[in-house]
This record gives sequence, structure tokens and C-alpha cells, in this order.
Amino acid sequence: MTAPDRTAPPATAVVVGGSTGIGRGVADAWAARGVETHVFSRSRPAGPGGDALVWHPLDFRDADASAEALRSGLPARADLVCYSAVYFTSRREPFLETGQADWLDQFAVNVHGLARTLRAVMPLLRAAAPGLFLHISSEVVYNAGPGRAGYAATKAAADSLVRSLAQETDPAEVRFVQALPAGMVDTPGIRARRPQDFDYSGYMSPAAFAPLADRLTRTRGAAEHGEALVVQPDGSWSPVREGLPASQSRPLDALSR
Repeated sequence: MTAPDRTAPPATAVVVGGSTGIGRGVADAWAARGVETHVFSRSRPAGPGGDALVWHPLDFRDADASAEALRSGLPARADLVCYSAVYFTSRREPFLETGQADWLDQFAVNVHGLARTLRAVMPLLRAAAPGLFLHISSEVVYNAGPGRAGYAATKAAADSLVRSLAQETDPAEVRFVQALPAGMVDTPGIRARRPQDFDYSGYMSPAAFAPLADRLTRTRGAAEHGEALVVQPDGSWSPVREGLPASQSRPLDALSR
């Protein structure tokens, strides 16, 4: 049975990795509902809506500094938290060609940053009862693929961490939802890996996550706790258990392109 939608927005939200990309889509949606939204990220949120977000600089590649940023910057209350911070290499490359720094940075952000965030926000979410934790996952969790070993390994570890917490936490206290795009998303990080004349018309917009974010604002994931939801370009979504997302991997001979 699905709980009725809440009529009043929650007081405060936190989006880690919310200055651009999918995290920004979520942050903008929550702020649009009048939610005080704090963004922790390396860069300040820019463009339309950026002024509505409370920015805190954070870089998980510096473990001590990021721990302090969370300790000192988190608001006293958090009803909604989204983890969208991500690190991937500048290009797809075979495992043996991935540099040690890139390999460690993927774990620092995609796994250890997630764990550090969870440890910091869980008491706040429990106090909200029920709080909501939204993790931005990836199709690579289910498909892997050549040239994506580090990204696949870290996103799979992150998925398992969130699913484990969903099973050990009382949903009356904290609910966990994962969301992932059905296709490639037009983000600054992706644009940095593409040629200048690349056609992004077939790519998703981060705004496609706004309808789901809006629903979670009102319901706190009452019907979606423990689910991984595949978000479509039109803003609709369905559980991954109803159908795996399409692989975004490329053949080995296309890695250099």
C-alpha cells in the first residue's frame, strides 16, 4: 500500500555532487519546491537556479578536508539527501592502462565518499523519521563493459553498500532509493570527453530526474524503498527488476574513439 503524498515540503535537503549533472537536476527540483537545499561539490552551482542553492566546497579526493567539510557544513536538519558525486577517467581505457591516481580517485569519490556521507547524514535522516537517501547509480552496475573496470567496480560497490543499508535500516527511520539514467546524460563531465562537434541530441537532460525528485520530496520513498529506478528521457521511471537498462559500453576497437 502506498502512503499518501505529503502536502508540506520537508525543511532541508543535501545534495552531494549537486553543482552539475544529475545531482543538479535533483537539487533544482528540490529547491523549486521551497526546500532549503545544500549542495556539497567541487564547483559552485552556476546558471539559472544556482543562487537558490547553499553551496559548500567539498572534494573527496582529500579525505581529511572532505570529512571536515561535512562535519562543519551539514545543516542541523536533513530530511532528504542525494549522493550524486562521481569520478570517472577522462576516457575509457583498458584496466592495465588505468593510472594508479585515477584508480584510487574513483574509489575515493564513488565508494569512500558515499560511505563518508552516509556516516555523516544517517543521524540527521533518522531524526527526520522517515528521512530519504537517494543514490544516483548507473547501468554499469548491471552491464560492466570494456574500458570501464574502475567505474564498474566502484559503482557496483556503491550499489551493494546502499542495498545493504536498505536491508539493515528500519524504513520508518530512513528509506533508500537508487536512480539511474536509461541512457547517456548531457553533463559537463561527459562533454569533456567528447569532440567539440559532438551531437548531444540523443542524450538525456539532467532535468529528466526532476519528476522523480519531486515525488520523493512528497512521499519520502514510501513505495520505492529498496528499489533501483531506471529514469527515462521523458521523466518517467520503472524498477530495474522489471527490465535491465541498456548497456552504454562500446566495443573494444571503439575505445580510442
